[in-house]
Order: sequence, then structure tokens, then C-alpha cells
Amino acid sequence: MLEIKDLHVEVEGEGIEILKGVNLTVNKGEIHAIMGPNGSGKSTLAKIVAGHPEYEVSKGDILYNGESILELDPDERAHAGVFLAFQYPVEVPGVTNNTLLRESYNTIAASRGREELDPLEFDDYLRDKLELVDMNPDFLERSVNAGFSGGEKKRNEIFQMAVLEPTLSLLDETDSGLDIDALRIVADGINKLHGEDDAVVLITHYQRLLNYIVPDHVHVMIGGKIVKSGGKELAIELEEKGYDWLETHATVNGEAK
Repeated sequence: MLEIKDLHVEVEGEGIEILKGVNLTVNKGEIHAIMGPNGSGKSTLAKIVAGHPEYEVSKGDILYNGESILELDPDERAHAGVFLAFQYPVEVPGVTNNTLLRESYNTIAASRGREELDPLEFDDYLRDKLELVDMNPDFLERSVNAGFSGGEKKRNEIFQMAVLEPTLSLLDETDSGLDIDALRIVADGINKLHGEDDAVVLITHYQRLLNYIVPDHVHVMIGGKIVKSGGKELAIELEEKGYDWLETHATVNGEAK
């Protein structure tokens, strides 16, 4: 589904290279976790796949379902099924969750040749999705993320994911700022939404999220590269040892760095 080839990325107009040759393949039905210290390039990787304009690809390619998406705008990538849950969800005062989601849903539906939903049909559709993340229906009439707690914002991101039904979900530090109850609710929602025809990429600092969402593959990013990959046991090892042992003895393509 997603194939990232020797990806080099710079900050737009500054010439500062952040990603320095990332290679990653994500297949349908898989959950991948990307871990690493602050500043390693994890969030940049998610943003560049979603089409964030702040960054520029200087080398390499991103293939989605076998085709390059480098020339696609963010909305075109979203129409194709790419979804990004932000590390710091944006507040949109004056625009209700209901309005944003209905416009987004119908725009995506039109781009895929599906029937759009009228307000009453969409309201029924939303009510079913609310149960996945244990959200009060009152949230539908509140401005997007305005006045939400950190946990509510993260749950709202997963609610958006449930409504829009992407095929590739990039979840940037979804566990950040969540207490244990909110973490369980968010993780349970992700598990219920994930299926054999979609893929999820989790970006996290900590192994605790992976107690609830078991990844098929774990990757460690350091210095703008994926330096080690493995199964869930790698996340447990990182929890025990930290990142220092990899920063000192990192390997790239099996060779000592």
C-alpha cells in the first residue's frame, strides 16, 4: 500500500535536511509503529506522506497503491484515502465538528463516485461512529477542538478517522497527553477501525500504546533514518534500554554506522 524509497526531505526554502534516506514498506492489513527520540524525523515523515507544504522532497519517492503521490496536493491525497492525525490537533473556532465532518465526508464521497449524505442521513451515520470513541453527541455541535482537553482532541482525531474511513492512517503521537482511561478508549477505537484492507502507521515515543495496539512491525528512527526494525519485542527492548544504545551502535542496512 505504502512504499517509501530513499526519501530525503528538507524544510521548504531553508535547505535543512531532516529525512536522510528513509525506506519503508507498509502492506494492507498491517500496523507499523515508528519510534525514536525527539527530533529524529518521525513527525516529518508522517507530514510529508500527507502532503504538508512546509517540507520539500529533494530525493526519493512515495508510492501509494503503486503510484507516486509526490505531485498530489494534500486534499487529493485525502481523497485517495490518506489520513493524518496531528500531534497537536488544530482548533477551528466557529466551525462545528458536524459541519467539518459532513463537508469532508461528502467531498471524499464525490471524489470516489459514492453517494453523498444529506444532513439527516449523515447525523445517523455519525451517531454510530461516536460509540467507537465514547464521545458525547454534544461534541458534534461544538467548534472543532475549541476548548477541548488534550485527551478530547485526540479522541476527536480518532472519531474523524472513523467517519472518513481512510485506507492509510498516520497517527502522530496519538497517545500524547492521554490518561490511562483515555488511552484505552483511543486504542480500542483504532483496533476496531483497523481491518485487512487498510493500514495504520503509529508514531510514538513510548511502548505503552503498544500494550493496547499490537504492531506487526516496529521501526526506530534516529537522525532522519530508520536504523532498526523488528517486532513488538523491539519496543519492549527500547523501553528497557532507551535510545542511547541505538544511537551509539545504530545500523543502517545491516552495516555498522
